[in-house]
Amino acid sequence: MGGRPTTIRSLATYVPPRVLSNADLERMVDTTDEWILQRTGIKQRHIVEPGIATSDLAKEAAVGAMQQAGVRPDQIGFIVVGTTTPDTIFPSTACLLQTKIGATNAWGFDLGAACSGFTYALTTAMQMVATGAHDHALVVGADVMSSIIDYSDRTTCVLFGDGAGAVVLSPAGDDEPAIIDFAHEIDGSGGPALCMPAGGSRMPATHETVAQRMHYVKQDGQAVFKFAVRKSEEIARRVLSKNGIDPSEIDLFVSHQANRRIITAAAERLGLPESKVVINLEMYGNTTAGTIPLALADAAKDGRLKRGDLVLLASVGAGFTVGAVLLRWGL
Repeated sequence: MGGRPTTIRSLATYVPPRVLSNADLERMVDTTDEWILQRTGIKQRHIVEPGIATSDLAKEAAVGAMQQAGVRPDQIGFIVVGTTTPDTIFPSTACLLQTKIGATNAWGFDLGAACSGFTYALTTAMQMVATGAHDHALVVGADVMSSIIDYSDRTTCVLFGDGAGAVVLSPAGDDEPAIIDFAHEIDGSGGPALCMPAGGSRMPATHETVAQRMHYVKQDGQAVFKFAVRKSEEIARRVLSKNGIDPSEIDLFVSHQANRRIITAAAERLGLPESKVVINLEMYGNTTAGTIPLALADAAKDGRLKRGDLVLLASVGAGFTVGAVLLRWGL
């Protein structure tokens, strides 16, 4: 890629303290801990208290990321928030976050790519730094999925949790690890397989849409599963092939954390051993745009992610959106 090499200067995450376990869900819907674990690999998820919004989670992660990077809020030039659950349709969560953290010189926006929100936001912000438009960009992936989950629908309520992650991007120094490349695509024909039917301009909120519970996530699980497995492998191979890298050279594969079986199936197709694959969704569930930064943070904490490692990020989300980012870890 052209322009200045760009590195991830810091990483911080945040999840709300309240935990919703599989045992808790057993008392809410017709499900069991065994059923959830077998089909998803999830044991628990973190859920916000009433009144806590996406910008609140984003602020916690953003402040941590700026502190770790040694960057003041007024040095941030660009903010992009990958989210499916903005505080409001407008103003954007990026605007709300900008004032909460005091980033007085920043502009930005929300990016809607569902579970690919973080990979898409990362590459968007990278361009701002690479072109020289800004020296420091703040990338946030944050979602309060509990706000759009129907806790009477056992097929979806077991899957999702709330969480946020943030990174600061800056120009890389000489020979410093940097973001190498990315590959993204969308396939809008898959939109109906994973969506929230009401609440937009096509179907504004009415008594009927509320009564029919159309402001919650609806999913065709089988269609999403098959697409995610196939496309996770395809997009990974595309970015690796473009850069002349064999999958065996990857040090760590960090996929969107939606379902254990999706991650392991994609990893097996790439020929990656379990030791190179990060899976932490058992503790968080699917936090949508928050999963990849949460997985990176846990891998770094466990010593599995080290400076200089060749890392492959991959995501598939509603839309359908597909993304991969190839990078050398710089922390």
